[in-house]
Amino acid sequence: MRLVQFDFPFSGPFGAEMSAAMADLAQSIAAEPGLLWKIWTENPETGEAGGVYLFADPASADAYIAKHTARLQAFGVSGIRARSFAVNEALSRIDRAPL
Repeated sequence: MRLVQFDFPFSGPFGAEMSAAMADLAQSIAAEPGLLWKIWTENPETGEAGGVYLFADPASADAYIAKHTARLQAFGVSGIRARSFAVNEALSRIDRAPL
């Protein structure tokens, strides 16, 4: 498994307005190969948004990082930070991770 974290500057919308505006994008992301789940993140106070994703394998994670970075750049977003981590499943299960 591979955990991916994205964050980037974002001026909104946030909350319910973000949910309405991004529903189609969320549906598209849900169909990504190898995606197990995504948690959407937002911080109106600091003007940031992003997400935490769990992929079944590193290849799916790497492909998604490339695709989503290009998509964000096409939306005019800069300052994108994407990080990828291996998952220690044994320790994560002890702490009730949704694996």
